[in-house]
Amino acid sequence: MVSVADLLTDGRLPGNYFAQDLYVRGSTELGLLENRRGDRLLAIPDPLLQAIYSGLEKETGQASRLVLYNCGRWWGKNFYARFCEELADYYKQPLSSLSMAEFLQSLQQCWKTHGWGQIHLDITYRDRGFLGVEIWHSPFTAVAPQGQKPAGDLERGIIEIFFSQLTGRELRCVQTSCTAKGDDCNRFILGLEKRLQPVEAMVAGGQAHQAIMQTLMQQG
Repeated sequence: MVSVADLLTDGRLPGNYFAQDLYVRGSTELGLLENRRGDRLLAIPDPLLQAIYSGLEKETGQASRLVLYNCGRWWGKNFYARFCEELADYYKQPLSSLSMAEFLQSLQQCWKTHGWGQIHLDITYRDRGFLGVEIWHSPFTAVAPQGQKPAGDLERGIIEIFFSQLTGRELRCVQTSCTAKGDDCNRFILGLEKRLQPVEAMVAGGQAHQAIMQTLMQQG
């Protein structure tokens, strides 16, 4: 029989590190937000987020997508470093030693607690070299210009660099559906650049996510 003592690590029972009621701390009097380690957190109100998107669109036009994508890669690189550091401190082991269940639970809860929506990984096509990522209720594409093109360039950059560092491979990320053009959620495909080259043309041609995946599977 497993005793409670066997489950404790350093006298405590590891739980969900990113649980919102434990992770986010703050003082309304001082106007400060911090995480459970004491690191500062930044809250971005919706009006400011809307102003950032509309300002970029006005000042840079079509280049705003590239600006947001590069910001996402910078943000994602630092996010990955902090994510690994915090989990390693908490579980007393490197990220690579965590089980897949622990990793997925931590990433999903972290994403939600930071207010970035809900992230889900689709591993249906992993044996074919592709990883699907879904983001529901994204606050970023909610304020992005509405149109016929995917607008999740910030998230695309974050996801691309996060999983590139996680896997040690230079991955490419393409967005195939977006709430800014009326889809139910933001969907992304991760894979090697050479294998994803046809996808951007399919997205530009208005093909749906499932049709794109079927074409990729037929191409082998």
